[in-house]
Amino acid sequence: MNRIILLAIGFCFSALTTSAQELNATVNVLIPQQVISPPEFFNTMKATITEFLNGRRWSKDTWQNNERIQCTFQITIEQQIDNRSFKGSLQVTSSRPVYNSDYKTSVLNINDRDFEFVFQENTMIQWSNDQHRDNLSSVLAFYAQLILAMDYDTFAIEGGTDYYLACQNIINNAQNTPESGWRSNEKGRQNRFWLIENILSQSFKPIREFLYNYHRMGLDKLAINQAEAIAIMSSAIDGLNEVHRIKPSSYNMQVLFYSKSDEIVNIYTPRVMTEKKKVADTCKILDPGNISKYDRILQ
Repeated sequence: MNRIILLAIGFCFSALTTSAQELNATVNVLIPQQVISPPEFFNTMKATITEFLNGRRWSKDTWQNNERIQCTFQITIEQQIDNRSFKGSLQVTSSRPVYNSDYKTSVLNINDRDFEFVFQENTMIQWSNDQHRDNLSSVLAFYAQLILAMDYDTFAIEGGTDYYLACQNIINNAQNTPESGWRSNEKGRQNRFWLIENILSQSFKPIREFLYNYHRMGLDKLAINQAEAIAIMSSAIDGLNEVHRIKPSSYNMQVLFYSKSDEIVNIYTPRVMTEKKKVADTCKILDPGNISKYDRILQ
């Protein structure tokens, strides 16, 4: 479904006559003190990656300038192997506006520690849907599609399926690359392969239902009927118990709560004890690494 139609259900955007790309990405490149290349090289890297993300269309839908998804790609270079090759991490975040407010809610916040890439100065980043050209373009395209998938999921039940499938296609094309993060048999299950393999499975459907109910039926309606919206959000959080029961401490749940935990604390801390205690107790089970954080809800 055209994204404008989805947004029109709850959002009244001013009409614009020109279409735009989907992402409004800010790119940051953090470098260690000891690097081979001069600062100008990394400025070029930042500009080239920004153009790659913001200068192309990642979907078939029509977007307006004021609908573009605010997101960040922070590259932390930990090692420069040679003049063109690097190792490090990539933190990707995205947000979307909440209806009838100036608040933007975090949708994705993920730190990919398996980021190896080659960057050639004065060369545009090439991308193809049909093949793996290089790790830089594939990783960037993967997260561009993931941002879209999760954003669409917040506006319609399973609205992001086509974009999760696009992520899966990128993964399939990268199976023979030497770089890590793309395969099922790598150590642990915290990589791109398992992130998408899980989210497309029936067992993880409650996460996708959460994305819609928590955001579209909850946050977007806080200004209309706060009590009803909070009840829906609480139910959405409770629904994640099903994922925890089948796949406790899954990578997908960790990524989800990395994005939403602070917001949940801020929203529920002022609520009455009967509301916030149930949510706090549930979140301690679902996100055990942040028990002390959820204790703050009860203060």
